[in-house]
Amino acid sequence: MRHKKAGFKLKRDPSARKALLRGLVTSVIEQERIITTVPKAKAARPLVDKMITLAKRDTLHTRRQAASFLQTPASVKKLFDKLGARFGQREGGYTRITRLGWRKGDGAEQAMLELVGSELVKRAAERAKRREDRLKALKEGREEEGGEEKS
Repeated sequence: MRHKKAGFKLKRDPSARKALLRGLVTSVIEQERIITTVPKAKAARPLVDKMITLAKRDTLHTRRQAASFLQTPASVKKLFDKLGARFGQREGGYTRITRLGWRKGDGAEQAMLELVGSELVKRAAERAKRREDRLKALKEGREEEGGEEKS
């Protein structure tokens, strides 16, 4: 029986496990998407959700709690300024785990841990950049055509 055996050990001692999970959570908040193994993603997921829940409250106390766990001041700033507002109306389920297949070197199963909605933000930015490039190319093409006609 596994009574009172909750949590993931990840084959590490407690201090190494805590350091690993702090690093994963910090990376997810900064980059909005990381690729890691499935057990590590499953272990980091509730901690990321907890950080976002803290950000939704946005008090001095919650900022200090998040700062004591996250490793960089930039991640704390992004968490409270951007992510807290983005997930303000959402009740939970801020992260998604997508399995990617097996790693070639050691056969470990890979997974992507990402924030829900981050693909929309990235797609919108990519779409805007493509549109801007297309408009710039059209404008340059017209200017060249106009210059050729005048000559």
